[in-house]
Amino acid sequence: MLESYLQEQRRKEEILLMTHIVLGYPSFEDSFRIVAEMVEAGVDMMELQIPFSEPIADGPVILKANQCSLSAGSTVEKCIAFAERAARTFNIPFLFMSYYNILFKYGVRQFAKVMAETGIQGAIVPDLPPEEGAEYIKAMTDHHLSPIFIFAPTTSRDRMKKIADHAKGFIYCVARRGVTGSDTEFSLEFQKYLERCRSATDLPLALGFGVKEKADVDFLRGKVDIVVVGTQTIRIVEKEGIKAVKGFIRGLRPNQSPLLRNPF
Repeated sequence: MLESYLQEQRRKEEILLMTHIVLGYPSFEDSFRIVAEMVEAGVDMMELQIPFSEPIADGPVILKANQCSLSAGSTVEKCIAFAERAARTFNIPFLFMSYYNILFKYGVRQFAKVMAETGIQGAIVPDLPPEEGAEYIKAMTDHHLSPIFIFAPTTSRDRMKKIADHAKGFIYCVARRGVTGSDTEFSLEFQKYLERCRSATDLPLALGFGVKEKADVDFLRGKVDIVVVGTQTIRIVEKEGIKAVKGFIRGLRPNQSPLLRNPF
């Protein structure tokens, strides 16, 4: 189970690292190379985003990646095949991230069944609140998968507790209002928000939206269990190429610095 894995990893490391890629961007083969670089760099877990035409929680960088992937012919079936290949090749948990319309059109129960057969450990569906997700929650539970739900700075403590009652694996804490990719101010108010998250659940906490550098990871150590890096990796790939990913990811770790890059 995902939660047991996270607990075991936390005994080894102060803070865990989850990365995020958009499947099929820049291509499916490039996506696989990016996954390989990330795994070699030591990530603990990874989100595989199934592209969607209207990714409402995502900022311009990930939105563009979604659009490019779809334009190049990405399909749900291709994403599932990719996920199965990744899960069989690499010894870390993989999650799907996408929007509810993908699951609805595929068939929620069938989607959960295929996830389990593929080796995916859970899913993040940001536009599906738990009170509207009874079929999804049951299908995930039936197949021993983790439905990951979301806390936001605007979520009350009572609401957090209700959300946590339906969650498994971990809680994804959104660092701020808005979409992915923008700057996040790690302020005193933000710290109080994380304290509210911690008081609402015993599940591990993951923090995403705005984590870009080692200083962010250092600040979050002791406050959350997992940091999530997505948009910044895409920027690195676009500016410096896939081979730069490993050094970037290693540079986020405690007491590690980026690999020296070949100046030639």
